[in-house]
Amino acid sequence: MKFKYCPICGKRLSEKSIGDEGLVKFCLTCNRPYFDMPASCVEVLVINEHNQILLLKQEYISKTHWTIVSGYVKNGETIEETVMREVLEETGQKVERMKYVESYYFKPKQLIMSGFIAFVQSKPFNDSNEVDDIMWCEIDEVNKYIARVDNMSGIHFDNSMRLLNL
Repeated sequence: MKFKYCPICGKRLSEKSIGDEGLVKFCLTCNRPYFDMPASCVEVLVINEHNQILLLKQEYISKTHWTIVSGYVKNGETIEETVMREVLEETGQKVERMKYVESYYFKPKQLIMSGFIAFVQSKPFNDSNEVDDIMWCEIDEVNKYIARVDNMSGIHFDNSMRLLNL
């Protein structure tokens, strides 16, 4: 489905640059972006050489919990290219290898999410306008921080840990 009009207020959508997603359909009245439905995105658990998990604080996603790297697949981009791009853009980390975990359907936002684990050699974090804070977290500490309500981060973390037998 391609949106031309806002499904909430009915006004014609404009195009607006949203973070690293580029130009997307946007309702200026409702202040909300619209992607082709269902939109496809990635959910990426980033692990460094010390088996630490990278967590992000993104207040537009959760004001109280931390999440993992995620982002929309751009037209013409493979899912693997999206994983590498999103990890680099949001964190400054370069993916050395990745492993597919599983895909999820996130009904509240009608998203098809492809879940991956990305392995990196930790480097200094970069500044991203999408990330409010960032940290490496020990695996046994992740549950103190990670979002589990209205978010796929916790589910993907659990599935990734089972796959890795950690």
